[in-house]
Amino acid sequence: METRSSELKKRRMMMFMAAMFAVVCLWAGCGKSGEEEKEEGAATDQFAEPSEGDTYARINIKDFGTISVRFFEKEAPLAVENFVTHAREGYYDGVSFHRVIKDFMIQGGDPDGTGRGGESIWGKGFEDEFSDGLHPFRGALCMANTGQPGTNESQFFIVHAGEDSIRQLEELLSEEYGLAFAEYMETAYDTKLTDGQVEAYRQHGGTPWLYRHHTVFGQILEGYDVLDAVAGVETDAENRPVTPVVIESVEILEYSKEISTDM
Repeated sequence: METRSSELKKRRMMMFMAAMFAVVCLWAGCGKSGEEEKEEGAATDQFAEPSEGDTYARINIKDFGTISVRFFEKEAPLAVENFVTHAREGYYDGVSFHRVIKDFMIQGGDPDGTGRGGESIWGKGFEDEFSDGLHPFRGALCMANTGQPGTNESQFFIVHAGEDSIRQLEELLSEEYGLAFAEYMETAYDTKLTDGQVEAYRQHGGTPWLYRHHTVFGQILEGYDVLDAVAGVETDAENRPVTPVVIESVEILEYSKEISTDM
């Protein structure tokens, strides 16, 4: 006979799996797009300091502070151009983070604030840009889409899930199902992760079930405390902040090691 503790753990596991499947089907469809082959190892350069003169952004959030992000222009040129151009033209000024889920992500970029609006700088959706070397680790800046190819517009999200999320998932998988993390990802999401990639998720946290479903085009440089604060706001039943979380402005700047300590 199962103990109450065991029953609760199993219930939590099933709820987690159901929720994550629902999120993937809502955001990224249930199919796999892009090439399936993965390179060995983890995204070792994703958290590296930018080079002198590289473009970066300061996302200034009213009442919360600033999140600074670097871009991956080589791997995701369309997503970076779209975001940077929008930012320079003031497209994101006054726009709210309309969807916030603690230990998952914060999403914004829709001028309508509904989660159904926004457009790219080209006036239509643009293609996904998946890279074997970039993953939706904690702090990754990613494009939101409808789950169909070529549906990137103006909306984006920043991953909040930390290493505790991965640790808790591994514990539940092991205790209740005897599954390793990598086995679960391959079985449930058709995602094959190398040992190096698994270890990187353990170290940094993230949302591995979204790997190669959403373009990763940036990574937080400074402001993880601001990310945590935004992710921790009170939300309603639709994951919308009860008190709006508003982007005052997005500054596009050139990175300099001399001023990096002031970010």
